[in-house]
Amino acid sequence: MPRRLGQHFLSDPRILDRMVDALDPTSADRVIEIGPGKGSLTRRLAVRVAVVVAIEKDERLAAALTSTEMPGNVRIVTGDALRLDWASLVSSGNTSLRPFKVIGNIPYYATSPLIEKALTPPLPTVIVFLIQREVADRLVAQPGSRAFGALTVGVRVLADVEPVFRVPAGAFRPRPQVDSAGVRFRPLPQPLVDPMDHRAFRTFVNALFSRRRKQLIGSLQAVATKSRDEVSHLLATLDVDPTARAEMLSPQTFVRLFHSFAR
Repeated sequence: MPRRLGQHFLSDPRILDRMVDALDPTSADRVIEIGPGKGSLTRRLAVRVAVVVAIEKDERLAAALTSTEMPGNVRIVTGDALRLDWASLVSSGNTSLRPFKVIGNIPYYATSPLIEKALTPPLPTVIVFLIQREVADRLVAQPGSRAFGALTVGVRVLADVEPVFRVPAGAFRPRPQVDSAGVRFRPLPQPLVDPMDHRAFRTFVNALFSRRRKQLIGSLQAVATKSRDEVSHLLATLDVDPTARAEMLSPQTFVRLFHSFAR
């Protein structure tokens, strides 16, 4: 894919196979692939699942894929993955939504929007993205670590996240400036935050992390526009240390704070 769209081609068969393996593929699966590029991953997916719908934003690459002999269970869709309805693409006109999975070696610049899209209902059962290693480290970080932040919390209230492999920069063409990592997301059967509230929750969490060096009692005064006594009382009710800082709190604690201070 042209550099203007941020894609770095991956052709190492061992890494491509690991990506497919991470999806836990079955012969009945319907899979959305984001950014198929030259189709290296697409072909490996096709022999292990029922249907592959590959969404390619670049019209020239999409045309090349369409004109190339592909397995019969592959469908190439030209368009912006952020704007398309993924579930409808794998339902094939069926009135009922069908389970689907998502995979992709995604452009670095679109990582956060694509993760957000993937975790917006109707949800896939499994998501495997190859992303910048630094972002992967943030997604799986634990409270108290330097990598733990608003992105960590925003994703982990919706899905379990696990790293599955790392990829050195030299495996790509053109070579990026950073290493990458494969990450698997499994959406929670019962998310910790209602999807309808997730945007407001993210805003709340971002506001607290923008004051990450401040003690919680002071941050909540500013974010929730409450008096110090009100904040102190609510934190005591929740059994949360008022001197803690945002990076020390678990995603579950952020949810409790959100329901008490932002609803």
